[in-house]
Amino acid sequence: MAAVKIADSVYAVGVLNPGLRVFDIVMKTEFGTTYNAYLVVGSDKTALIETCHRTYFEHFVENIESICPIEKIDYVILNHNEPDHSGALAALLEHNPKMTVVASQAGSLYLKNITNRSDIQFKVVKDGETLSLGNKTLRFINAPFLHWPDSMFTWLEEDRVLFSCDFLGSHYCEPYMFDYNITYPSKYEEAFKGYYDAIFGPFGSYVLKGLEKIKDLDIDFVCPSHGPIITRGCRLDYVRECYERWSQPIVHETKVIPIFYTSAYGNTRLIAQAIEKGIRSVLPDADTETYDIIDYDMGSLGRMLNQSDAFALGSPTINRDAVPPAWMLLSHVDAIGCAKKPCLVFGSYGWSGEAVPNLTARLNGLKMSVFGEGMKVCFVPSEEDLEKATQLGADFAASLK
Repeated sequence: MAAVKIADSVYAVGVLNPGLRVFDIVMKTEFGTTYNAYLVVGSDKTALIETCHRTYFEHFVENIESICPIEKIDYVILNHNEPDHSGALAALLEHNPKMTVVASQAGSLYLKNITNRSDIQFKVVKDGETLSLGNKTLRFINAPFLHWPDSMFTWLEEDRVLFSCDFLGSHYCEPYMFDYNITYPSKYEEAFKGYYDAIFGPFGSYVLKGLEKIKDLDIDFVCPSHGPIITRGCRLDYVRECYERWSQPIVHETKVIPIFYTSAYGNTRLIAQAIEKGIRSVLPDADTETYDIIDYDMGSLGRMLNQSDAFALGSPTINRDAVPPAWMLLSHVDAIGCAKKPCLVFGSYGWSGEAVPNLTARLNGLKMSVFGEGMKVCFVPSEEDLEKATQLGADFAASLK
């Protein structure tokens, strides 16, 4: 992608990565992504906002130098400091060591370890602080946990451009940078929602605070770090409304208590059903059902777990451990949103029964509130075992009142 003009002396100079299919190990990117960066050329000073992934440095330099030489850049502003934003910074400093790096306090600390350079000239900015480029003014808006502690927005006052970091972005790549040129709107919508779920879903309260901070800005363009530029009159109002709606706290009229399990020979299933019976005996109106993990989409189960009021998880023991589907489900846990969430562990075993204590240790590590020591049953549960499982479910439900 060549440099693209956004407003007078404001350009997009980032790069496209249409072939990317997995981002940060866990995010699927069916529609690729972009590493957006922006150049603001003032009458006195020039600022580069964000850099890009180190892999694309040469292409990135070509885009910048189609507008101005790297040696003419005075400031590099990093709204956020993950390597997809800051990866090219060290190489840029090799070309122009006189550049001042502008970041939040947290960002300045992270960048020292990301670049492994001790000679960076930092300008640490606070919420509301401004930076003059002559005829253009940049104002910095603190936006912590959107989605790192270092995150901030940059507002270009004269041109009404908000450089929003990851906020309102998407892993979506087309050759045209503006939202009104999107060729496949339904695919963009899918990418936009998936991006929110993966990046901002755990930070709903901070999303609402971020929206509050920008509600009075007279925005013409939102320039995110990934995906199309969002414009007034096209998707701007829509994307803000989506973030507002998606970030509202979830309040259930009755308790939602899913019971997840996987079972080699049906024994763990019997325990799950007994626990469900016990829960219903105490909370008859509760939304509680058993779910065999291997029969459902893992992402859907993960969302169910994250949005639940409490849950139970069962696994047999195979090779001295819980089975992979149980671990896979826990890999979808929103560790921030699920802190202190009540949970219960159970399972059948043949010889040693490590599944229950291993899952318990993991849930404790995720800072959840694990109920008791869980329940282990050797091989096939007896009637007495099932009565104990029913009572365990009842006790668990009583603890939720």
